[in-house]
Amino acid sequence: MRLNLFLTAVLLGTALLPESASSFCGFYVAKADTKLFNKASQVVIVRDGDKTALTMANDYKGDPKEFVIVIPVPTFIEREQIHIANKALIDHLDAYSAPRLVEYFDENPCSPPIMAYKEMSAPASDRAQSEEKSFGVTIEAKYMVGEYDIVILSAKYSEGLETWLKENGYRIPEGAGDILGSYIKQKMRFFIAKVNLKEHSRLGFNYLRPIQVAYESPKFMLPIRLGTINANGPQELFIYILNRKGRVETTNYRTVKLPSGMDLPLYIKGEFADFYRAMFNEQVKKENMGAVFLEYAWDMSWCDPCAADPLSAKELGDLGVFWVNDNPQPLLPGSAGAQDVFITRLHVRYDAEHFPEDLVFQETGDRTNFQGRYVLRHPWTGDDRCGAAKIYKRHLHERREEEARALANLTGRNINDIRKRMKIERRLKKDDREWWQRIWEE
Repeated sequence: MRLNLFLTAVLLGTALLPESASSFCGFYVAKADTKLFNKASQVVIVRDGDKTALTMANDYKGDPKEFVIVIPVPTFIEREQIHIANKALIDHLDAYSAPRLVEYFDENPCSPPIMAYKEMSAPASDRAQSEEKSFGVTIEAKYMVGEYDIVILSAKYSEGLETWLKENGYRIPEGAGDILGSYIKQKMRFFIAKVNLKEHSRLGFNYLRPIQVAYESPKFMLPIRLGTINANGPQELFIYILNRKGRVETTNYRTVKLPSGMDLPLYIKGEFADFYRAMFNEQVKKENMGAVFLEYAWDMSWCDPCAADPLSAKELGDLGVFWVNDNPQPLLPGSAGAQDVFITRLHVRYDAEHFPEDLVFQETGDRTNFQGRYVLRHPWTGDDRCGAAKIYKRHLHERREEEARALANLTGRNINDIRKRMKIERRLKKDDREWWQRIWEE
């Protein structure tokens, strides 16, 4: 029986499925990981020169027999270039680089050091070439890796590839031919993987493990267009790029830094997930869903604060970072560590209308650290009565108003609703008061 499949967004290509720079102190209290978003795929790209290692995870939920992934790749893939990864590697990388919430506690303004208010607010031998002459499709290799049956093929024209896929039980949605044809013109091959049910059952996994592919090519890109066909709405893609040169950005779409460093109302501590989703939705809206967002860029030799423990040399090696030291030194906060790795985390919400091209990347060489970071500042509540304490308390209301405005601007929420949640009343500025309100002001 043929599988009733259509293309949906998954990682590098698609799956065919049924129907700021400164250092700071503070306490890390919450993170915004990928679990906050539905239909969220993840790709880890390790890049050094023309050498690339991809780790691709997907959020597929359903019968494993219906899962097939089709990935355009720029070169022939040997059996030894394919590996199956542990999902925990990506989960760790996600937690390490996720936007985070930190909190500070104001010190007693009557005891030094006094914190200024402005600071507070601001393989060829296995190649099995068999020509499907009637379709123009060449099956270049077949492998079984882990729980996946994998086919590497090339095609002469899109109609032949479509026919081959249909003859092998896959229904291709309308519009796929043009996209497939563009990859064929670029002389790209197609990596097709589906689940080997017998092996999947023997291994005993209740989820599909990430697939890894290593290859050499001057092309530094991520094909996403196939994944937009018949997709049920916009999709989330998280890209973690590990290299040695520094921050990576897209060349054919704007790469925008996520708003960062704002002080927020204290009640956000219990609602950080809701805040982050609302904030990201608002930023996507402001950019007309046409930008790729930078969430994290950091030298992995240190972090401040760390949202999760740094990845070990073995974990980095398992992700394909082949240049890491096998005997790393202990990581010391604020010091030069043993890992010569720079991480860039990008987050994109995309569909066919707003992202008609695949993502193309470049290494900028910029090693400036950046992270999506949001701050809670707990006020001092002591009863000391020095002059500095009086000034401090007079400024607290202004600070809370700035926090309310920051939250409203980031999320699009009604500022009066935010003020109510904060239990503050708006005070009129002097120029906004009636004349009699200004006569006996304190």
